[in-house]
Amino acid sequence: MRFKMISFLIFNFLVICSFNLVFNIYSENVGYVLYCPCMGRFGNQADQFLGALGFAKGIGRTLVLPPWVEYRYGESKSIQVPFDTYFQVEPLQEYIPVMTMEQFMEKLAPTIWPPNKRISFCYIPRGGTGNCNAKEGSPFGPFWDTFEVDFVGSEFYEPLHYDTYHRSMAKQWIAKYPIDKWPVLAFTGAPGSFPVQLENRHLHKYLKWSSNILEQAEKFVKENLPKGAFVGIHLRNGIDWMRACEHVNHSPNLFSAPQCLGYRNEKGVATHEMCLTSRDVIIRQLKRLLKKMKEVKSVFVASDHNHMIEDFNKHLRRMNVSVHKLPESNPHVELAILGLSNHFIGNCISSFSAFVKRERDTMNLPSSFWAFPNEKIFRDEL
Repeated sequence: MRFKMISFLIFNFLVICSFNLVFNIYSENVGYVLYCPCMGRFGNQADQFLGALGFAKGIGRTLVLPPWVEYRYGESKSIQVPFDTYFQVEPLQEYIPVMTMEQFMEKLAPTIWPPNKRISFCYIPRGGTGNCNAKEGSPFGPFWDTFEVDFVGSEFYEPLHYDTYHRSMAKQWIAKYPIDKWPVLAFTGAPGSFPVQLENRHLHKYLKWSSNILEQAEKFVKENLPKGAFVGIHLRNGIDWMRACEHVNHSPNLFSAPQCLGYRNEKGVATHEMCLTSRDVIIRQLKRLLKKMKEVKSVFVASDHNHMIEDFNKHLRRMNVSVHKLPESNPHVELAILGLSNHFIGNCISSFSAFVKRERDTMNLPSSFWAFPNEKIFRDEL
């Protein structure tokens, strides 16, 4: 009996030691990348997320998945929505180790990133303060406050940058910020570019909708669209977008324009028609596609303002094609539905459209853009 008790105690001691050893190896010899997705709305944040994914891979660290920053009408502060509300975590593990911000702050931060060692990273000082000023303004302050994070210092990483694919940049990051001295790199903004860097576009294949979002999208398609093929279209025509498009002639690669024009404008330059496509061009282009795709039974429309439902019903009546939209706006479900369509037409300049285009590219599904190429070339291709 005594021998069994001693054996039991030894066994438990070894288990505890093994657990502590594994935890120490996991927490102390693994570096982490944290950041605030503080630029723009979802489309912009998604672009930069892919950049952060590539950056973390390049320097050999675990990426801590931040919540998505959202803005609600009438509220001055941003809302932080947990990453896994919209996307699965597991597929990302196929590329690099990841964990949610909530998991990191609860399980690891108290040990490897205690309050007295929380340093914010930025390229140069912000706001003329001599430091990163990481919590100044919204969404910066509300984001870090969600996790009760305050910073005790700043670290400026100039002249390093996020492109770890070229010029031994990854080696420079690793050499300057070794994991044993800098277990956590907490960036003021996303360590990724907007629009997404060409080398990171393919990483979208690891971004999979959560079961909740995908189920809502599939349910809408099944219960509301006629059985058969459907075309998904995205229209940007809200007042803020109208104002943005006023600058397109002076910005040949505005916003997500590289997705159709190329990163060096090798396929042309952005035009006002591509940015804010006219009603007549939209209808003509859609009708041409529907004549080509005779199996299409319906069209699903996502828009930030005017869905043009009456216009489409009027001009598509003779083609026996019905037109639909969500009864209440839900951008993420709309994105998922557009991804399920048999053909997608998006806005070349929009990061919202760019999300759909990247997703469909990973599955070799056809997509096109409004007013690109121009109508003469489009007719020749048909």
